[in-house]
Amino acid sequence: MHVLFVCTGNICRSPTGERLARAYAAEAGVSGFTASSAGTRAMVGHPIEPTAARVLAGLGGDPTEFQARRMTTALASDADLILTMTESQRDKVLAMAPARLKRTFTLREAARLGSLADTATVEDLAAARPRFRAAEPEDVMDPMGKEENVFHEIGLEIADLLGPLLSRLRFGER
Repeated sequence: MHVLFVCTGNICRSPTGERLARAYAAEAGVSGFTASSAGTRAMVGHPIEPTAARVLAGLGGDPTEFQARRMTTALASDADLILTMTESQRDKVLAMAPARLKRTFTLREAARLGSLADTATVEDLAAARPRFRAAEPEDVMDPMGKEENVFHEIGLEIADLLGPLLSRLRFGER
């Protein structure tokens, strides 16, 4: 399974998701799992934002050797699951790659749907979406320009949403 994380600049939230997912897979001994990230308006070539990097390292992820990249149709096509940080980013991904509708969710949406008793695959998430729509936006706030404690809260939020979701989906194992 390949999971693609998407945010705006690809220097805070999406690399946090990518690197935490890799750490969780390694910790669980899962083979064949990969994760990457991109930004809808990426700061191409930039490393993870320094505060986000410290938070990520504190959560068990590796921020080293990261370079931001821009979201493309090819990246969407190669992903088994696309997790965006906001509904707007999800819409931008789907405008680029409409065929990926059943594989594209906000992280919060996928985590909510993944908590349902009958969802154990990406296909199950897609099937549950029309039946269980959220009343409120399912966005993970952008910490850019905020205090370090906000970066920490967002990092924890991503970790809290991602860990159970990937465990539930068994990292794509059948």
